Amino acid sequence: IIQIGWDSDVFVRSTLVDMYAKCGSMEDAGRIAAMAPGIVQLNIFAWNQKFSRYVKDGQPEKVIQLFRQMQLEGISPDKFTFVPVIKACAGLGALEDGRLLHKQLIQSGFESDVFVGSSLVDMYAKCGSIKDAWRVFNKMSSRNVVTWTAMISGHVKCGQGQKALELYEQMQQEDVFVGNSLVDMYAKCGSMEDAWRVFNKMPSRDVVTWTAMILGYLQCWQGQKALELFQQMQQEGVFVGSSLVDMYAKCGSIEEACRVFSKMPSRDVVTWNAMVLGHVKCGQGQKALDLFRQMQQEGMPSRNVVTWNAMVLGHVKCGQGQKALELFQQMQHEGVQPNSVTFVGVLNACASMIALEEGRCVHQHIIRCGWDSDVFVGSSLVDMYAKCGSMEDAWSVFNKMPSRDVVTWTAILGGCAMHGHGQKALELYEQMQKEGVQPDSVTFVGVLNACASLAALKEGRCVHQKIVECGWDADVFVGNSLVDMYAKCGSMEDAWRIIQNGLDSEVFVGNSLVDMYAKCGSIEEACRVFSKMPSRDVVTWNAMVLGHVKCGQGQKALELFRQMQQEGVQPDSVTFVAALNACASVAALEEGRCVHQHIIRCGWDSDVFVGSSLVDMYAKCGSMEDAWSVFNKMPSRDVVTWTTILGGCAMHGHGKEALKHFERMCEKGVQPDDVTFICLLSACSHAGLVGEGMHCYASMVKDYMISAKLEHYTCMVDLLGRAGHLQEAENMVMAMPCKPHVAVWMALLSACRIHDHVEMAERIAKRILEMEPDNAAVYVLLSDIYAAGGNKHLCQTIEQQRKEKGVKKHPGHTWIEVNNEVHTFVVDDQDHPQMPEIHAELQRLSGHMHDAGYTPCKKSIMHDVDEEEKVFRLCHHREKLAIAFGLINSAPGTTLRIRKNLRVCEDFHTSTKFISKIAGRTIMVRDANRFHHFEDGVCSCRDYW
Repeated sequence: IIQIGWDSDVFVRSTLVDMYAKCGSMEDAGRIAAMAPGIVQLNIFAWNQKFSRYVKDGQPEKVIQLFRQMQLEGISPDKFTFVPVIKACAGLGALEDGRLLHKQLIQSGFESDVFVGSSLVDMYAKCGSIKDAWRVFNKMSSRNVVTWTAMISGHVKCGQGQKALELYEQMQQEDVFVGNSLVDMYAKCGSMEDAWRVFNKMPSRDVVTWTAMILGYLQCWQGQKALELFQQMQQEGVFVGSSLVDMYAKCGSIEEACRVFSKMPSRDVVTWNAMVLGHVKCGQGQKALDLFRQMQQEGMPSRNVVTWNAMVLGHVKCGQGQKALELFQQMQHEGVQPNSVTFVGVLNACASMIALEEGRCVHQHIIRCGWDSDVFVGSSLVDMYAKCGSMEDAWSVFNKMPSRDVVTWTAILGGCAMHGHGQKALELYEQMQKEGVQPDSVTFVGVLNACASLAALKEGRCVHQKIVECGWDADVFVGNSLVDMYAKCGSMEDAWRIIQNGLDSEVFVGNSLVDMYAKCGSIEEACRVFSKMPSRDVVTWNAMVLGHVKCGQGQKALELFRQMQQEGVQPDSVTFVAALNACASVAALEEGRCVHQHIIRCGWDSDVFVGSSLVDMYAKCGSMEDAWSVFNKMPSRDVVTWTTILGGCAMHGHGKEALKHFERMCEKGVQPDDVTFICLLSACSHAGLVGEGMHCYASMVKDYMISAKLEHYTCMVDLLGRAGHLQEAENMVMAMPCKPHVAVWMALLSACRIHDHVEMAERIAKRILEMEPDNAAVYVLLSDIYAAGGNKHLCQTIEQQRKEKGVKKHPGHTWIEVNNEVHTFVVDDQDHPQMPEIHAELQRLSGHMHDAGYTPCKKSIMHDVDEEEKVFRLCHHREKLAIAFGLINSAPGTTLRIRKNLRVCEDFHTSTKFISKIAGRTIMVRDANRFHHFEDGVCSCRDYW
């Protein structure tokens, strides 16, 4: 061009600028543009090319920076400048920047241009400001398909599907037709009739149209219709390989994806990636790995970063965080450089496992690779640090970010709400809006959780009003959070109103009702709603399982867990935690092991919450060996995990071991919380470690700056009282900075029963009954103290007083698991089908026990019955019925595991030692307070209980 003299031609120069820009050489484009003195329009053209290039490359923040630079250099933008800059504001969610740009547009006179107007509508809609979008839309003298699509998509995104449909009808009346976008939009909204109507009117249809329709039918569970369309598509000569594989894989129809995949004559890396990710999403991790390896075997040139991302993100989504981290390491060893998507996935993996140190290492890698200024990576860093409990690091990243979007603000706000800083979360909510960032549904969920934690009803109502303004009130998750917030703030009327307003979503209403009834303990009402629901998702089942566990119906919860799987509903981490809690509540060890195997198959074993629940289940079921095995294999452990294992040590009377592992926990840099010290003090109490317990209590207050709560005082009173230091225990209660709760006095009353201190017991019992007149346990303990002292008259008097006041004793239940089935026994139980055999076994055991020197402890029975009747009653306690049942229904040498809801009595404790020696069995009993391991005539508590 230079040689023949055309380099000065303005059109040739413009084309040169365009060529260099599109080829990525912005330096050359700028140089050519600068060589045109006096031609201002050409210079604007060069700037516009730069804007378009940055938008195309997904760098909206660069567009904003470049626009500001352009203005500083005194160059006036044209209408083609504004379009990419408006798109950049939309991509960043920068509403305030967009509004400033809009003002400049009005001054420049470009607002009436249809392309500029359409971009403004799209920007406002994507930033969540539908009102501003409508203002621009209504002022436009002419509108094209882009304008209408922007408005329709904006309403769909804000959950206003009905309004979107009305816009479509209006658009048709104005002779505007969109085709593929409309089919896709209606399909995603679940309105397949409207999608089909548009589809049939289209003069021509490509693979995108067909795919949108097929995908829509699959999402609406109309698989047969989807297959018919697929066959029709092939008959019309339209065939697609990769798109169909990807579609079927995303819908979970992995068999259909495999069928299409196997018929494809050739496959590219995109097709392989779709298959790999599809298998991972369907929980078929091993098959995904096989395909991953097969890619190289079949001559694929390389597994690119998209392939690796598919594996990493897929495993994160399936709760396999540890595997995702291993893949991240492997991809680097193979020389594949991670991108922003990779880092987001890996940070999510760290967050899911509460793996703080691993997250910090990834952070350093991000800085080395230069991705720390990326808004998506930065937001994921904030989220990871918040979920790992390091709010200091989260704030450090947040404050250094050059730009923040709604995801960033939501991450820091949610972290504050999660860690008990509700007031700070509300302040952030106000601040983000002042900075022009509009909240989304996830933000509102976090803010509502903050309001709930503070019982801030007034603030909650203001947030509710904002939710309605932004159109998020139809969102299921926001709706559930509103119900939860109003319920926790004590406004059940508002909670009910939200539920009633959600009647257009049967699952939402059902889930809300089931959850509310279950949390309130009205399990019968929850069951009634549950049984009438036409469809139930995993949230519904979780609410039911958790509700039954909370109401002490662990066996029923396990039945629901099994029924859920039979109905094809895949459990998530919440389900597994609930099922494990159910197993723990009824000491169903074998059932718990089955759940553990299910967890491993589903890939949830690396999840820190599930892992902690496994440790808890095994500890409460009496298998500390299994609890330690899970604990030691966990890839990461948080304070909950450590506290759980310390609580297990406490239950089993391993006080010194608990102290040793507390030191190990501190050495690992895990900060103990108030619950940790409750477990530690309980461990000292059960093991009689008075000095060590006093030291822990002092360290908690002085070294860890944790104020003593009711539970800590209760543990300390129990520690001192159990050891016989009754006066010191009472002095501690009287010196409490707040009014002592019933639980503290009950701990001291129990100590009085152990040491037969009648005078103090009567004084304390009077105090408790003044606070809780219907407390049956007080009457029982006082009766036991009188009985132990042989005072039959006082024993009968206190019992008579209880009956006259209508105070009912809590019924005692005993559970035993035999052959994977839990059996329940109650006092004077005669309903069990094997009762004759059980009584025969008890008769046999009584004879052997008598020969071995056992004497029934009859002093606890002061009723007007003869001595023979007292002995019979003692021999047929529900605990002994359970032991006899276990002996006749299990193989010799099998450990018997008993669970009871009340504290063991002296006679049962003594007799079980004899039975363990006579039968040659280990008998593990978990009562309301702790475990007793009986073996060869000795109990692990060393009679200190």
